[in-house]
Amino acid sequence: MYQVARKFVFTESHCWDAESKRSYEDLFEKLDTNKDGKVDVAELRAGLTAMGISFRKGAAQKIVSSGDKNKDGGLDFEEFSRYLKEHEKKLRLTFKSLDKNNDGRLDSSEIKQSLAELGVDISKEDAQKILKSIDIDGSMTVDWNEWREHFLFNPATNIQEIIRYWKHSSVLDIGDSLTIPDEFTEEEKTTDFWWKQLIAGAMAGAVSRTGTAPLDRMKVFMQVHSSKSNKIGLVGGFRQMIKEGGVTSLWRGNGVNVLKIAPETAIKFTAYEQYKKFLSSEGGKVQTHQRFIAGSLAGATAQTAIYPMEVMKTRLALRKTGQYSGMLDCAKQILKKEGVKAFYKGYIPNMLGIIPYAGIDLAVYESLKNAWLSRYAIDTANPGILVLLGCGTISSTCGQLASYPLALIRTRMQAQASMEGSEQVTMSKLFKNILAKEGFFGLYRGILPNFMKVIPAVSISYVVYEYTKSGLGISN
Repeated sequence: MYQVARKFVFTESHCWDAESKRSYEDLFEKLDTNKDGKVDVAELRAGLTAMGISFRKGAAQKIVSSGDKNKDGGLDFEEFSRYLKEHEKKLRLTFKSLDKNNDGRLDSSEIKQSLAELGVDISKEDAQKILKSIDIDGSMTVDWNEWREHFLFNPATNIQEIIRYWKHSSVLDIGDSLTIPDEFTEEEKTTDFWWKQLIAGAMAGAVSRTGTAPLDRMKVFMQVHSSKSNKIGLVGGFRQMIKEGGVTSLWRGNGVNVLKIAPETAIKFTAYEQYKKFLSSEGGKVQTHQRFIAGSLAGATAQTAIYPMEVMKTRLALRKTGQYSGMLDCAKQILKKEGVKAFYKGYIPNMLGIIPYAGIDLAVYESLKNAWLSRYAIDTANPGILVLLGCGTISSTCGQLASYPLALIRTRMQAQASMEGSEQVTMSKLFKNILAKEGFFGLYRGILPNFMKVIPAVSISYVVYEYTKSGLGISN
């Protein structure tokens, strides 16, 4: 049956002619088992399985959703053939772009080079494993027909889609804005894909931060007010906040925290692209260390631009009932009482925190990714969503552990002027005071609610991200 399917679809014809149309008609007729003139998800899934054609989980649903123009839940022949034609065109363009030496075949070195161009460095052995998952005849090279056969009934259009599984994205929003920015291919930059992806990420971050805002406020509250002599537990802290301002007070500071996502994302992405161009040689590839440097500089640039909003977020999160009427009133009072410099209190420890966070986050993620590829990537390079979420969560958590003391110092410096009788001290003096009075673990006050919000934040942001991407018409 598999050979019959190959005869139907995987012909040598590269254009839409009578022979191609007959092939599509024959395949459509086989898939349309109930003969109602359309192929639904169940028929497509069952038909492809019976023919021995491999496809990813959820691929049948994505094919029908993307091809179903009249939204009747199935593909008629016109929709079916249009989907296959358009999909095949994309596959052809991508195959040509990856075929660096124009010999009509892809080898492991070309796959390795394509991965490197997108900032993913893998070993020759790992590249061969990816190639092996596509190679049909065992030649350890992939020709056009093998490439088309592997991807035609998968929504993934190219090897970049495999890479995109592994791209360490800031989509997993855990409330910290120190991650390496999203990276897009040249093809994506020339289409509307990149800005839709950024919008989906911003929306995911907004919902995620709102959902975990009470834990975020508790973290700030404990960072500033908790000490050896004034121990604040989770339950006691929440009771104290609710008693002072009601249940809605748990979301204080969330408005500005959400508002700063869009400008920060836009600035970070734009700056990242410029820094990459500056750091790489003319027409050269961006190496991993250059990507890290460019990402750190982009993060620093974005943080510098939106830092006043970071200060306002801390002040609003710590405010007492009636202290400020809103964000604008908060900004006016800070400016009037403390001057412009107040909007950059804690700026230095914040900038210093970018390096350990981004560096460790990226290093741990790369190590986990390479470990998975080495051990499990035998038949496929697709790790599955649980592996990706696990790698992202662990690497981000390690990054937070490394940078948390600096984050605590930053928050205390931001809050100093708003605390009655608080001495205005420098970063180094504050650091020494905490170590002297509270010990090493005093630098980790509030880390429990910070860790508690990681898993729900990652889960919420991923779900919202996927739904938003679907609504905007983009998919992996």
